[in-house]
Formats: sequence, C-alpha cells, structure tokens
Amino acid sequence: MKKTSFPQYSQASGWNKLLPARRPNPSLDVDYNCELTIVGAGYTGISAAKRWRQLAPDDEIVIIDSSEIGEGNPGRNSGFVLEIALANDADPAQMKRMSECNQLIAGAMEDIARDVKLSNIDCQLDRTGTYRAAAGEAGMKALMQYRNFLEAAELPFEDLDKDALSKKIGTRFYRQGLYSPHCYLAQPASLIKALASQLPEGVRLFENTGALRFQQDGDGWIVETRNGLIRSKKLILANNAFAKELGVGKSRLVAMYTYAGITPVLGNDVLQSLGSDSSWGILPSHRLGSTLRKTVDGRLLVRSFYGYEKESRSSEIEKELSRNLTRRFPQLESPEFESVWGGAVGFTLNGGGLWGEVKPGLFVSAGCNGGGIVKGTLLGKLLAEKANGNEVPNIDTLFGKASWMPPEPFRAIGFKLASSWERYRGKAEL
Repeated sequence: MKKTSFPQYSQASGWNKLLPARRPNPSLDVDYNCELTIVGAGYTGISAAKRWRQLAPDDEIVIIDSSEIGEGNPGRNSGFVLEIALANDADPAQMKRMSECNQLIAGAMEDIARDVKLSNIDCQLDRTGTYRAAAGEAGMKALMQYRNFLEAAELPFEDLDKDALSKKIGTRFYRQGLYSPHCYLAQPASLIKALASQLPEGVRLFENTGALRFQQDGDGWIVETRNGLIRSKKLILANNAFAKELGVGKSRLVAMYTYAGITPVLGNDVLQSLGSDSSWGILPSHRLGSTLRKTVDGRLLVRSFYGYEKESRSSEIEKELSRNLTRRFPQLESPEFESVWGGAVGFTLNGGGLWGEVKPGLFVSAGCNGGGIVKGTLLGKLLAEKANGNEVPNIDTLFGKASWMPPEPFRAIGFKLASSWERYRGKAEL
C-alpha cells in the first residue's frame, strides 16, 4: 500500500459496521480562513476543539479528518475506557507522579461521560471494570508488577486464580488474573460519534478531508487538502503516528498496525459457557498479548498482532485471530468472524509521547502508545489550554517524553528483532 499522510484501510471497521448508517459531514471543497485548524477528529482533536471554544468563544475552529467519524482509528480500538494509568505506565516506585496522572485521567473520564449523556447516543458505555490475565512466566511477572502498583496506589482490585477467573469469563487458559473496577467498556465507533456530536457552534468539521501537507505562512499556517486550503493562526496536529508523515516527529514516532476480529452473535449454549459476567474485557499483562471482549449483545472480540508501518493481509490475520480465540475458548471449535479489521497505533520507543508546541503556533499530541481514549481526551484538552497561554501540568514529566529512534532501515530491523524477542518471551500470552 502506497504511503500517505493518513491511513487508507483495506477493511471497514467491524464496530462501525454494526451501527446504523450515518450521513457524514461534507468534505472541504473551498479555501477557508479561521483562527485554529485541527488535523484529526479523534478523541484528542475533538477534546482540543471543545476546550479551545470554551477559552476563546469567538474563535472559529476547523477540524479535518481523512475518514468518517466512526470509521477512522478512534472507531477501531477495543473499547476499553480506562480511568487509571495504563499497565505499561504504572510504576509503584513513583506514586506521587502516578497519583497526579490518575487524578487528571479521572477528570477526563468525567468529561467523556458527560458528553455521552448529553448526546443521547447509545455507546454501550458501562463501568464493568476490566480483567488482566496471564498464562505464562513473562505474563505473570508483568501481572505482579501491575498488582504492586494498584496496591501501592491503594486502588481496589481482586486477585483471581484459574478457577475464579474461569467462573467469571469462561476460560481456563490463564494461570492468574486480577480484576480492577476502574474501567468502562464501550462501543468505540459509537463513542466517537457521540463525542463528535457535542462539538459546539463555531467548530466546523470536515470529513473525508485528509491533510496532504502544511507550511508556515507568515505568523500563521496553511494546510493543504485535496480540494482546498485552510489558513489559520494556529495549527494542532492530533493525527497520532501520521503526524510524522506531515513532517513532525519523524525521529520519534512509528505507526504500528494491530488487528481485531469480532464474531456474529453467539448461540445461547456458547454464551452460557462464557462465564457469569454478561459483558467483560480482558487486557493482556504482556504488551504483545491478546485483548478480548464479550460484548453486551453476545459477541466475542479478539485483538492481537502487530505489523510495522503497513497493514497485513486480512486472510492471514484472520487465521491467527481464530487460533488465538480457540486456544482460550475451545468450545467455539472453528470460530468465524463477522468482521476482521486493522487499525494504526502511534508508538514511541520509550512509551513517552510527543506533546506541546514544536514551532510557534504549531502544536502536536502524538504517540498514544495504545491508550488513546481517556488519555487522548486529557491531552487534547490540556493542549488547548497551553496554546491559549494557560498554565498546565508538566506532561513530559507526568507521562514521559518520546525518545529518539534510529532512522530506517535500522529502525525496522530493530523493531523486528525486539518484537521477535518479545513474542518469544510472551508466546504464552498470544
């Protein structure tokens, strides 16, 4: 697939296919002038626009997105809406920092819940909590580290052995697990539609409008799209890994593709074997492990595997996803998927983000490292505050700053070696 400044997926989002058809906003077809341009109508871009409008109510804001709301990256994740730090971020040795992170994330979660309620769109947003589980030694080590963090932070959790976990979710695949109540589950394509529906007046959203390139124009910026130019005083790049394709973060960002498959609604006999919880989600303790969900309407979703900088063939991925699902739930025999799809995630070498003002009037928030919904909402809000001259927390200190990556081809070689080693170490979690 030819590289562009935005993703072009071969398969539609399975989450979005489950929803009623929606009429998208028109694409940009004329030149436009405004105070702020935002590239990317995801959780970060939408949050930034809402907060900017509160701080500067007379400013006109334009958001452009290369896809349609619900079909792009925000509607392609697994729908875990976490209220506390990600497992990879959690550090029991830095509890003061982690406590501040969790406090900020909790506030962003309140913003999301409020806007969902105002939208009257059913996002299946429910505070079910989440399970983390481990099958092998590498997974067990990571699980214990996360447990230590929860314990040090005095956050509630429940330890679960193989039998207890099996009663909850219907699989004896895992050796150990824990349950944390600090997580909502949602239908992600519906969730991003709900949040976009609450954009205030004065914010223009253009869909199917990809940013091809941008350049400085005096003390402002010009963004070029296929059918029009946008001139604005300030510019926010909220398009995650694809910021590097526009020239920002090339030495710090990489696009990783991960894949999901969702089954049709399962029969009652199978559903009764999938544990006592009507809806549940499992996050892997190891970073390359498989994520699973049982949805409220009786489907199973599995998400696994990573591809470097390009989308893999769906037929190959489908076989692997089916195998991973059968390993956990042999009662499914040969599971078929209603949809299989991929999605790009912005990764950095050290897990830190690329955030802040990179040039006068040019702001970026990228490198979510798989934690995009609540964390992305928070970072978008704070970026708008920073750009309007307000004092904000030190994001680099709290969430980390993306480190330098070697150029190609060394970057790709390094990724293949590191991922092969991690897959070997964590093969029990796949």
